[in-house]
Amino acid sequence: MKLLYQTHSPYARKTLVFAHEAGIAAALEVIHQETSPTVKNPEVFARNPLGKVPVLLRTGADAIFDSDVICAYFDTLHAGPRLFPQEGEPRWRALRLQAAAQGLCDAGIALRWETVRRPAELRYPPLRDGYTEKLRATYDWLEQEIDGNESIHVGHIALATALSWIAFRDLPDFREGHPRLAAWFDAFETRESMRKTLLSGETHD
Repeated sequence: MKLLYQTHSPYARKTLVFAHEAGIAAALEVIHQETSPTVKNPEVFARNPLGKVPVLLRTGADAIFDSDVICAYFDTLHAGPRLFPQEGEPRWRALRLQAAAQGLCDAGIALRWETVRRPAELRYPPLRDGYTEKLRATYDWLEQEIDGNESIHVGHIALATALSWIAFRDLPDFREGHPRLAAWFDAFETRESMRKTLLSGETHD
């Protein structure tokens, strides 16, 4: 399998961390592809009409895109404990945490457009403030929600890669006022899956 990847994408990193946690990373050929909403990457567009990574290329089968779908597929390829809980409240807790993590990334990317990526004369401060509020409100929710005693699942992977990216991009700090969340993140960052998939690089618009 080939994973079309970007070294500074929290969504792409999520899939690779998941592959490491599932024990299948060695089966992947990871290929960096630079993408941006303003610069078309024909190779990525040929496999994902949204023009975004990650994209998983499979021999003799259709490409799979979107980090949620790729992770769900990866969870069918290993014999260990499922990283997507299969039923009951544990499943909904994991998926809810994954959704919150994905929302952090979405809001963070939008915030970067309103602070560093869009030309200064086109930035809209009320939108910047709205995205900042989404981040801070989610940090508050996570401070109460995170459970360091749970077995690792997809929600944890999504959250750890989201928070790592937020720190990487110098977005509003999730540590201030959130000691429980910060402690959980610091512990998760020591995992081999995180140490082998460090973020790097800049977006080219």
